[in-house]
Amino acid sequence: MTDTAPDSVITPDFNAGRALFAEFAAVIDGALDALVAAGSLPAGLSRGAVTTEPPRDPAHGDLATNAAMVLAKPAGTNPRALAGVLIAELVKDPRVTGAEIAGPGFINLRLTPATWLGELRLIARAGDDYGRSTLGHGSVVNVEYVSANPTGPMHMGHCRGAVVGDALATLLAFAGHKVIREYYINDAGGQVDVLARSVHIRYREALGEAVGDIPEGLYPGDYLVPVGQALAAEFGDRYAAAPESDWLIAFRTRAVAAMMAMIRDDLALLGIHHDVFSSEAELQAAGKPAKAEAWLRAHDLVYDGLLEAPKGKVAEDWEPVELPLFRSTRFGDDQDRPIRKSDGSWTYFGADLAYHFQKAETADALVDIWGADHAGTVKRIKAAVAALTGAAGGTPKPFEVKLVQMVQLLRDGQPVKMSKRAGTFVTLADVVREVGRDVVRFTMLTRKPDAQMDFDFAKVVEASKDNPVFYVQYCHARVCSTLRKAAAEGLAPGDAVLDRLGEEELALVRLAAQFPRVIESAAQAREPHRVAFFINDLAAGFHAYWNIGNDRPEKRYIVAGDDALTAARLFLATQIGQVIKNGLAILGVTAAEEL
Repeated sequence: MTDTAPDSVITPDFNAGRALFAEFAAVIDGALDALVAAGSLPAGLSRGAVTTEPPRDPAHGDLATNAAMVLAKPAGTNPRALAGVLIAELVKDPRVTGAEIAGPGFINLRLTPATWLGELRLIARAGDDYGRSTLGHGSVVNVEYVSANPTGPMHMGHCRGAVVGDALATLLAFAGHKVIREYYINDAGGQVDVLARSVHIRYREALGEAVGDIPEGLYPGDYLVPVGQALAAEFGDRYAAAPESDWLIAFRTRAVAAMMAMIRDDLALLGIHHDVFSSEAELQAAGKPAKAEAWLRAHDLVYDGLLEAPKGKVAEDWEPVELPLFRSTRFGDDQDRPIRKSDGSWTYFGADLAYHFQKAETADALVDIWGADHAGTVKRIKAAVAALTGAAGGTPKPFEVKLVQMVQLLRDGQPVKMSKRAGTFVTLADVVREVGRDVVRFTMLTRKPDAQMDFDFAKVVEASKDNPVFYVQYCHARVCSTLRKAAAEGLAPGDAVLDRLGEEELALVRLAAQFPRVIESAAQAREPHRVAFFINDLAAGFHAYWNIGNDRPEKRYIVAGDDALTAARLFLATQIGQVIKNGLAILGVTAAEEL
């Protein structure tokens, strides 16, 4: 059940030039080189903490750097003194119109309007590639997300992690990584035996037997009825009265396959497609956990020892048992963890350990998207990955776990309760069909994944500025509407007289120009929601300028009697729309042309 992974990296073909913040990071680096050459700064100082970013307050300038702050101490000098000599180098660049020292040693720079207009033209040249980065240098990142138990259709409890993982994968590819999108099928645990028994009842029902209420502990959902009917068509009544041992494996295999087909269809409604589906059952059948155990024993990372008593109140019949234990305490865990049970079967941790060992064989870094209810296992699996990828003397491969909080569904202000076993859950497919894919995807990214979220069916489709989905899509639609109106009047965007743009318009350019650095910082932090936050801010800036034109006709994008200024403003609007479109594409959301 393991698919071959294609190359999910998008090869950069962006040769339109360096985005502004990256360009000035190089300028600052060159100025520091000049100080080293002049003897004003010691050679060999690490510049890894030097940043180039917009000031917190736009009134303080266009760009800010902490170079003097972070290098002064290792250089044995005063930050403000170092800032002074660094400014003397930076103002040699003709694009810098002013520089000043702020606070204990920050440097704020002001740039010529022509510099920002150059960035606006760069957006136009780069188009869909504006913001694309080579940050990842083609390194392979495995992003594993969703990985819901194959016991039923996707429900909204799975949705947030699915969207976060998918957006992260797209973001990392945009930032220059090769990405493997993986789904881990938990088809070796007791829950799939429960699934098989539940399907057997539906099979008997399809044969005409009155089965009554589904017994407690089995899955009662009607979604299993078609599976039972398919089994009845395939086997007839061969297994109707047969002992469980005769049909369990066959029914389990077919039920899991049917559930995975349903899950893939549900994910497709959200525009989510994985490269690899890895089966836990196949992993165990191939002996991967035993191989991982042997490898760890060879490196003295698994030993046979007594399992510690459970914390808190201990059951009266508890007895110490010797089990193979992984030395997770060497890697920051609070106790060593068993990889096998007393009956010799693998613990969840033992199987997960082997699974991550398998993933690490084909990737340079790993990212797992988990529900917040798995927080207690993060430390031990991180310890396992560190051991498996670094114990032989190498550097452990980077591994991060992103925890995603559940989403509370609200209808008419009241929580919608979900229970998979009771068969009363709200399916992801139902929600997508009701409110639309774009609404679901964007809403899932409007808060940090580890923050609680309410999904109110009424509010997420509200056409108001308080609804970020509508607010951002309306921005792009407004741009498209303006361009259509202009075209009907024989007007078109043009960059010949961009110097007609004033300070209010340049403020929009400055904001849009932050997109490439937002992409890189979001990719480094593995946080796609930063892109959603940014394009919401950019949309707010666009709408704010638009509203000025409601009261002042001379500030509108189409200015009566001034075709040159109109062309310049239409060019500006087009590029703001382009950046919005690029951000929405990373989130997997349509850039609407009309609403």
